[in-house]
Parts: sequence; structure tokens; C-alpha cells
Amino acid sequence: MRAILALEDGTWFEGVAAGAQGETSGEVVFNTSMTGYQEVLTDPSYAGQIVTMTCPEIGNYGVSSEDVESRKPQVAGFIIRDESPVASNWRASGTLREYLIANDIVAISDIDTRALTRRLRSGGVMRGVVATGSGLDPAAFVERARSIPQMEGSDLVIGVTSDRAFDWPQEDPDQFGITPARRAKQRLKIAAYDFGMKWNILRRLSAHGCDVRVYPAGTPAAELLVTKPDGVFLSNGPGDPAALPYAIDNARRLVGSDVPVFGICLGHQILGLAMGGKTFKLKFGHRGANHPVKKLETGKVEITSQNHGFAVDPTTLPGDVEVTHLNLYDGTVEGLRHRTRPVFCVQYHPEASPGPHDADYLFDDFLRMIEDR
Repeated sequence: MRAILALEDGTWFEGVAAGAQGETSGEVVFNTSMTGYQEVLTDPSYAGQIVTMTCPEIGNYGVSSEDVESRKPQVAGFIIRDESPVASNWRASGTLREYLIANDIVAISDIDTRALTRRLRSGGVMRGVVATGSGLDPAAFVERARSIPQMEGSDLVIGVTSDRAFDWPQEDPDQFGITPARRAKQRLKIAAYDFGMKWNILRRLSAHGCDVRVYPAGTPAAELLVTKPDGVFLSNGPGDPAALPYAIDNARRLVGSDVPVFGICLGHQILGLAMGGKTFKLKFGHRGANHPVKKLETGKVEITSQNHGFAVDPTTLPGDVEVTHLNLYDGTVEGLRHRTRPVFCVQYHPEASPGPHDADYLFDDFLRMIEDR
């Protein structure tokens, strides 16, 4: 079946439907990972976005129930160059196409994703529409793309956060290769804000020796603090951090509480805002599993997994907040630490393990911060 992708700048591509039939819209972005497409599809940070995979052939190893990062696929749409018609993997429960259709994800294949990616790099991410069927009018879909709300100012967290608090089951540390020396001396009680939480973060925290209770994004900080947690975690998530005043206010209260706090991705940006900084939108964002990040304290470079379109502006940070990590691609902030409070955060995803273990020490740092209190 015919499909088209129309962008707000007037560009359009014709291809073949690779998922559910229909029409979808969102911000068109690109991800440079060579594998992990199912993790990408189910990452809540991609809510409201149509994801382009730059690796030319996608779907080779099918899909597996063990590789999901949330309750269901979260992307607005999916764009690939070549769709593998078979799933060659003993773990696979089906093909990528079957998975996309079953979860009502509109997708397009057989387009020049290299040309699309170059356009997004030069012009910045754009609003777009993917539609399937016959008799499609590209000009009409270009106009439709221009009417889509901008990502700036959009609270997308409300659509992906959990609707009630829940406890994450205890994980086996041996399954994650976490030695006894790297586990908590005794089970620690962690309260986690769900702004669009990836499940592997919860798996890692549990495997390191934490009992994690997950709270909806709008839960007042006082409700978490009254339970006397050993530490608080702020998760990843989608959209503009500046559009989340409730989350920023809660984070500000947590910073002032003297309870150890650790944030990742959107949680990092929210903490940056709560500690007095400002954020800005990147031209085309950081999305992939190959981003080099330098830890300033040691000079060590970590290969990281990233997925975000906003960053913290270092020139706006107060003197009591220290930049700890920098992105070696563009020099943007990748880590922060409060100089007098037990608060730190990183822009990237240590639980995704692209290094594979370059950034795993951050979970150790969180546990050490708690146990040293």
C-alpha cells in the first residue's frame, strides 16, 4: 500500500506502508542506533514524535516481549528505509510489521532516510504527517503538518505517566552482572517520579538493591517525602521540561529537603530548572546509542545512549550548581551536581548500557550517596 511522509517545509516522500493503515502526525526526528528499534518504539520519551531510523535495514531480529520499555509502543509513527520481511531470532515472537499493526502504529518504508536525515540535520526537526492509502494529496498533508502544535510548550508527560502509584518487583542482581560489592548493604527505599519511565531503569535500581515505589508525575513532593524514602529518582520522559511547572516545583522541594536525588534525561532537565537554570530546544536533538560524553572530573569518555530534544543552558546556572559532564559532539551539558545538596543528574541513559558499562557507575554513586548520609 502507498504511503507518504509530508514535512512542514514542503518536502514530501513517497514510500510503502509498513505498519497500521491510517494517518499520524508529530515531530519528525532521527535515531542513529543500529539496533534496539523495539526499545525505541516503546520508550515514552518518544511520545508525540515520528521516529526515523538511520540504520538502513530494520526488523531483522523481529520483536520480543522481553525488549519493551513500557506498557506499549509510544511513538507517534515510524520511518525506515528497508523493512525486513522475516524475523531471524530465536527470541522473536513475531515480525516488526505484525507488531506495528497490532499496536496501531502508522509506519512508512522504502524512502530515502539518508536524505530525510540530512534535511532534519540542516533544517532542524520538523512537524510532519505520515499517511497511507490511495489518492493521497501531498500538498494537503504539508498544510496539515504546519498546523500541528509545536513541541515547545507542550506537556506530553501527562499522556505517558502512570495513573497510580505502584511497586516494582524485585530483580535478580546476577542477571544484570551486579556483584555483591556493588549492591546496597541493605535494601534501600526509593521513591521514583514517572515522567515517562523506561522499565530498564527500574530493573537496574531494583537489581542494585532498591525497593522502588513509582509515583505519577503530578504527585506532590510532600506525599513522597512523608514516606521517608532513602532517595528519590526523577525519570526520563517526553516534551518540553519548561512546560512542567508542577514537576519543577516538586523537584525544587526535593532539592531543599536534603534527601538524595538522582535524575535522568527529562529528570535532569527538571532538576536543572529547579536549581535555577533554564533550558532550550536543540536543533535536531540527541537520539542514538553512540554519543561520547566526557566526565570532567576524570577526563574519561563514556559512550552513551541518548534521547532528548532539549538541554540545560550552562550560562544560566547559579554558582552552587556544577557541570559534571559534557557532550563531545556539541559541548552541551550532560551532567549536573549541586555543590552542597545530595543532588545529581545526567542527560543520558546509563541503564541502556551502550558502552556497555561505561555509565553504570552512576547507580553506584546514587547508592553511595544514600549510604553515606
